[in-house]
Amino acid sequence: MNYILVPYDFDPQTDLAFDQAIHLARHTKSRIILLYVHEQQGFLSSLFSQEQNEEMLEKISDQMDAVAANMSFKSGVDISVRLEIGRIYSVIVDVARETGAEFIVMGTRSLESSARGNYRMAGANTSRVIRSAHCPVITIGGRTHYDGCRTIMLPIDHHAETGQKVKWAIKLAGIYGARVRVVAALSLEQKDRSRDKIRRQVENVHDQIKNAGIGCETEVLEAQAGEKDIVSSLLDYANRTGDIDLIIIMTQQESAIVEFFVDSGAQEFIRKSDIPVMSVVPRDASSKALEG
Repeated sequence: MNYILVPYDFDPQTDLAFDQAIHLARHTKSRIILLYVHEQQGFLSSLFSQEQNEEMLEKISDQMDAVAANMSFKSGVDISVRLEIGRIYSVIVDVARETGAEFIVMGTRSLESSARGNYRMAGANTSRVIRSAHCPVITIGGRTHYDGCRTIMLPIDHHAETGQKVKWAIKLAGIYGARVRVVAALSLEQKDRSRDKIRRQVENVHDQIKNAGIGCETEVLEAQAGEKDIVSSLLDYANRTGDIDLIIIMTQQESAIVEFFVDSGAQEFIRKSDIPVMSVVPRDASSKALEG
């Protein structure tokens, strides 16, 4: 049996993630594990006695059971509840590995303020889960989503590592009956050789997807503001088309200097996108699910 892990904390954004996980579970015939993590070292926990903490956890457990039972009744999806104590990202990663979850579906944090204005952040726990999880992580950042998946967008850049995300795009397109749109954004700063390489890569990926029997189109954009504008150009395109319901990106593992954080391009996608983003970290473990 396949499992989808959904970290849940009663926040509206995790409700949206739960809804999207339900759609995915229906298409993949998976069960959902609804996970609440109580961070024992958190500020609120330190304000209460052990007895008060136990009472609070008992209430949370009852509420989680009610949420799961209600959604299971409405959707027909098998949903179980787990309540664990520990560091949030560590517990999420550990439970995903323990249960052999095929996906983690989680909400990004809500709007948080910064000196530059209000924008959605990819929270530290989200970044750490993406970097450490053995399976793809689907992050839900927007407020409204299509019930299903019509088109999957596959951004292509100069990195050679695209094989796993192409396989995931093919697999999910087959599950949903969706099409794939392979999109690259070129910047004026790139040399002709680099631009030609990306164009060839777009065509190669297109051919792989078509040969797998999946409908596929390509688009090459010009990022007018240069390299830093590539993510914005891709997201603007995705929003303009109106039928893209999932974006698949490949994150790159980085050095210990930025330990536990995904690379800046991937984080920008997650931070800015109102469309669900599936992050795949290249590793042997994540590729095993592709064989099923």
